[in-house]
Amino acid sequence: MAIDNLFDRASSVMTVISFITFAGILWWAFIHNKEADFATAAQLPFDDDDKETSHG
Repeated sequence: MAIDNLFDRASSVMTVISFITFAGILWWAFIHNKEADFATAAQLPFDDDDKETSHG
């Protein structure tokens, strides 16, 4: 009986931790205003192509 109580509490704790993690990812991606970082990262594949074309 005690083990069932432990699993119920662990399940509740993991649900709360998962929600906090999800909220943190949303905050980091959308609210933290990382548009400049995302724009730079979006151009990385194209920068590699330009370097190969200009040196090759």
